[in-house]
Amino acid sequence: MTPVLLYLHGFNSSPGSAKAQQMAAWVAEHRPDIEVLIPAQPNTPGAAWAAIAQAIEAAIARHGNGLRLGAVGSSLGGFMATRVSELYGCRAALINPAVRPHELLRDYLGPQCNPYTDERYELLPAHMDELKALAVPVTAPERLWILQQQEDEVLDYRKALDEYHFARLSLECGGNHAFEGFERYPAQIVRFLGI
Repeated sequence: MTPVLLYLHGFNSSPGSAKAQQMAAWVAEHRPDIEVLIPAQPNTPGAAWAAIAQAIEAAIARHGNGLRLGAVGSSLGGFMATRVSELYGCRAALINPAVRPHELLRDYLGPQCNPYTDERYELLPAHMDELKALAVPVTAPERLWILQQQEDEVLDYRKALDEYHFARLSLECGGNHAFEGFERYPAQIVRFLGI
């Protein structure tokens, strides 16, 4: 079996984000047998999901039935990782996950600039429809681990507690949306993912 870790970055982020790089560095040092996938997601939801699905399908084509997949997602990546978990039957760790992003991101409609890539684009109401269409009900909460910090300045942590109320939960006082001290978690995440 080939273990594959899929890391999904958040809105206006990139594979170069701090948590993505911390996760990849830990795996390279401690578990070099794990293949790490950090797809660069386009800035709009439908295209982002297409890139994620393409990365997974390419891994399946490489490894066939020998693939053992686990997902990690931060913020909007947590929303996407929930979809991955449901569609591919794998475990996922969600870091300060976005809940109902089609409502949350309405406040961000209009011109955007991704600070990692300097790409400029416009977030449109049609993109909120794409997000709504990508939402899936959580049918297997035992496959999910929610890592949440209460002082997240972007997302209301209580929404994640409601959405994922039967999942494993690590709730920390303080912190922020970037999830302070994430470097404490890669080993535990890999164990939870079972890869």
